Amino acid sequence: MAEVGRAAISDPGALLPRGFWAAVEVWLERPQVANKRLCGARLEARRSATLPSAEACGPGTSAGPEQKERGPGPGQGYPGGGPDPRPPSGPKQGTAFCESEEAQGQCQQEEAQREAASAPLRDPGHPCHAEGGEGDFPAADLDSLWDDLSRSLARGNSKLLAFLTCSGAGSQPEAQRELDVVLRTVIPKTSPHCPITAPRREIIVQDVLNGTVTFLPLEEGDEGNLTVKMSNVYQIQLSHSKEEWFISVLIFCPERWHSDGIVYPKPTWLGEQLPAKLARWCVQNRKSGFKSTLSLVSIMKYSKAYQELKEKYKEMVKVWPEVTDPEKFVYEDVAIAAYLLILWEEERAERGLTARQSFVDLGCGNGLLVHILSSEGHPGRGIDVRRRKIWDMYGPQTRLEEDAITPNDKTLFPDVDWLIGNHSDELTPWIPVIAARSAYNCCFFVLPCCFFDFVGKYPRRQSKKTQYREYLDFIKEVGSACGFHVEEDCLRIPSTKRVCLVGKSRTYPPSREASVEEKRTQYINGRRARPESPPGRGLAPSPPQVALGSTGHCDAHQALVAGVGCIPGAQAAERGSGPQAGGSWLPGFHPREKAERVRNCAALPRDFIDQVVLQVANLLLGGKQSNTRSSQNGSVKTWNRGESLSLAEVASALDAETLRALKRECGGLQTLLRNSHQVFRVVNGRVHIRDWREETPWKTKPPEAKRRLLSEARKTRLCWFFTHHPDGCALSADCCPFAHGPAELRLPRTPRKKIP
Repeated sequence: MAEVGRAAISDPGALLPRGFWAAVEVWLERPQVANKRLCGARLEARRSATLPSAEACGPGTSAGPEQKERGPGPGQGYPGGGPDPRPPSGPKQGTAFCESEEAQGQCQQEEAQREAASAPLRDPGHPCHAEGGEGDFPAADLDSLWDDLSRSLARGNSKLLAFLTCSGAGSQPEAQRELDVVLRTVIPKTSPHCPITAPRREIIVQDVLNGTVTFLPLEEGDEGNLTVKMSNVYQIQLSHSKEEWFISVLIFCPERWHSDGIVYPKPTWLGEQLPAKLARWCVQNRKSGFKSTLSLVSIMKYSKAYQELKEKYKEMVKVWPEVTDPEKFVYEDVAIAAYLLILWEEERAERGLTARQSFVDLGCGNGLLVHILSSEGHPGRGIDVRRRKIWDMYGPQTRLEEDAITPNDKTLFPDVDWLIGNHSDELTPWIPVIAARSAYNCCFFVLPCCFFDFVGKYPRRQSKKTQYREYLDFIKEVGSACGFHVEEDCLRIPSTKRVCLVGKSRTYPPSREASVEEKRTQYINGRRARPESPPGRGLAPSPPQVALGSTGHCDAHQALVAGVGCIPGAQAAERGSGPQAGGSWLPGFHPREKAERVRNCAALPRDFIDQVVLQVANLLLGGKQSNTRSSQNGSVKTWNRGESLSLAEVASALDAETLRALKRECGGLQTLLRNSHQVFRVVNGRVHIRDWREETPWKTKPPEAKRRLLSEARKTRLCWFFTHHPDGCALSADCCPFAHGPAELRLPRTPRKKIP
């Protein structure tokens, strides 16, 4: 046995040892956070257990050159007198220690937690959690595996028993101490570059009193039975010495350690990277308010599906005609498609269906998600208010429609299985409503991004939550009010907004549809009665319109009040859904404009922008008049950097007409100054003249794509300082990325996008 690495922990907040077990849970449940070559892990079962009594325990091995105090020993308690930091695996407290009423309550709570810990971790009702499923172990197998291991330890495997108990040399390992035993499946990433694709299983033994977690990998023998792979047994220890905490990693047989570079990293990684990450997680006194990643689907199935789709559609990155980042959007939609395909596959297995689910993507944007799902055999279509250039590349099998979507009786989809809202903005809160009123079997999937209420922007109401968390709770509330069991999951996509909400079952039988619809309508109307926030930036009011090509006539006054289209009352009554015969669900809703307005100051007249830039620069330079004198061959001894002013001070120096023009743009003055990156720096609300001599160079060699862009952009714009600054440019002509005069100016290779 050898210690391969350790990390000291600074614990000013007195979070240990509780924080240690929180960090261990991350490594158990989400090892991919540290080991990027893993797709994830699945905890199959958990139980309480005790170590066997050794029948022939010979001399053990020492834990290290120094005797360390590991965790709080018996009778020491935990810092702050709090409960056991790892309740399910905590030592069993006898009734003799429960002298006070508070202690008795704590003992009862710990007993209940231990009973819950011994149950399987997976939901047997879920297809991917079913016993005996793909790569799954029944919970009973953990019992038989632990019994076999216990017999092996008792028959004479004294070294491993001493390793588990951290016993010193020649000491008798303790027995009958309660442990927490977990059966885990580690799932490597599926990749053509990684030959290992089979999941690996291991038994994890957690000893709270000793502050240790031991990982016992399992391998299949010649006869198909599972045994412990002794060469790759390792342990994580929490130790306390001289008022300092340490996390150590020990390997049972370092000379026999076999590293595959994926599931079993090299000892140097285990000794350096893992302790450092655990030490950092230990003292992060924050608990995520979100579900763990991919909690509703099989991680193994998802990993396989994602890799297959990524290989199949990776060429889209090369031909992406939009101005958006192709890698982000392509691989994000590939990940969402993989998730939905597995979710729907498991739904078919759960309900005994054979036909693939149909879908409608509301606010489909570039339509790539619709294209992938359709190409994989699911009938569906996408609808968006604005056509994209990439739509023409998909072919006729991908159905994409350019239309405005207004929630009313015409926007129901009674023959569709799923409604999708992928960053659907103002439609997001309406999608559970549309799904609920379309058909009893209609489900929904939404990936919220921007914060919209039924009408206008969503007004924040709780300061104790982040705005994102509060908005997710609002959409869950909408789904529940519509009668759905709403489940939350976290996707693996390159986005900060990656929490999805899924409603695939109802809380009521079909016979109660009328009464639930009445409550549904009351809830929506109740949202209208609440104070509304002013119209959000970028969502300008649009004239009333009839959505999705509705026909028939309606009263003009009604259309103006409702702001939505209407259909004949007889047709609405025939559908049997919707609260009003006229079809409108809530007055005031306006779909976004077909032509997206550019409001980031880029569409302002060039002369206006140049005037504001020059005015602000003169203000920062102390009122000195700018001239056209150039720098002296780069040998400037003194260069006026000006002063820094707050945005409010700068705004106060501008005239009212200029401020009104800027106020109509998103971000106003700050956006214009940030866009003028060559001249200004805006940091913490203060404006500075940019000194290009202080620009931080690349610490490492920039990526090839970045170098190419920098090379192509060099000398394609005139240097503002060379022309306007009193001291000229602070850089010489050969060092400045901008052109010192028209003679140096060269045409850019890629023409800029024209602003409509």
